Amino acid sequence: MTKAEGNKALTRFIDGFNKIRRTLDPELNPTYEAGAMLALDQAEVKAAHGMNPKGSPNSAPVTVKDAHFTVPKQAGWPRSFIADALTNLKSRRTGEYIRWYLVFSRDSIDAPWRVVYQATFVGSKAPEFKMDGGFAEAVPVGGGSGLAVDPGKLSKTYADYLNTGEPDVFASGPNTDQWRTRRAKDANGVGSRILYEDSAASFPPVALRTADGGALVFFATYYHQQKTVSPGMIITVGPELRGILKGPMKKKTTQMAISNVSGQAVKVPAKSAGGKVEFLYRLDAKTSLTAQ
Repeated sequence: MTKAEGNKALTRFIDGFNKIRRTLDPELNPTYEAGAMLALDQAEVKAAHGMNPKGSPNSAPVTVKDAHFTVPKQAGWPRSFIADALTNLKSRRTGEYIRWYLVFSRDSIDAPWRVVYQATFVGSKAPEFKMDGGFAEAVPVGGGSGLAVDPGKLSKTYADYLNTGEPDVFASGPNTDQWRTRRAKDANGVGSRILYEDSAASFPPVALRTADGGALVFFATYYHQQKTVSPGMIITVGPELRGILKGPMKKKTTQMAISNVSGQAVKVPAKSAGGKVEFLYRLDAKTSLTAQ
C-alpha cells in the first residue's frame, strides 16, 4: 500500500461520504463502507432519510488535509491501514478542528478500499504505534496477542461486562461502570421499564501494536433496549426514529424495542504490564425499531 494509493482511497471515501450526506441514500453506503462503519453510518443515514426523504442538498461538504497513513505488515486477506487527516469540522467542546482516524480494509487485490471503523481522539492524537522499517505491527486477533484481552474476544468481553459487570477488565469511565450505573437508574422510571441486553458483533476487529507493548483495538458490539410503559400510557416515536421503524406505526404504542450497533476504539495493555482496557472513543447508532 503506497501513499498515493492511500490518498486515492481517502479521497474516494470523502467524496462518497459527502455524496451520501447530500442524497441521504442508504443504498450508497456499501460502496464506500463495510463492517461496523457501514452498520453505524447506514443506520444514521436511514434515520436522516426518514426526516428528509429528498436528501439534504445544502449540507456542507467535509474536506480533509494533512493526511498520514499507518500501514501494518500483513500476510493474506483481509488487509487494512489507518488514514488520519485533519477535517474542516470543529469540536463543539474545544473549537479545534477534528482529525478523523479511518480504518480502511479490503478482502482482495481487486476489491476497493472501504472504511470499516472511524474514530476521533482527544487532542487529535492516537497512541504511539510500534514501527519497524516504516510499518506498524498488526496484532493477532486470536490467541497469542500478549494482551490483557485478545482483540478477537473484546466484543464478547465488553458485552458480558455491560450485562453482568464481569469480567472486571475495563477502566472506570463513561462507557463502562458509569454507563452501567446510568442504565440501572433509567431501567425503572415512573410508569416505565427498560430492559437492556448486549451481545457480541461479528465484525472483525483491527488491532495495531503500540510502542509500550499494548495495542489500539477497533471493535464493535450490539445492544438492545426494550421499553414498556404502564396501561394508560403511550410511547411517542419521534420523526428522528421513523426512518428505522420496522412495521406499521401504531396510534397507541406501549412497548418499543430498539436495536443498536456500537463502535469502539480502546487501548489494551500488554498482559505483562497489568492495567485495564481504556476507552478512547465510542459511537453508537440505532439500527432498527419495532413498536407494539
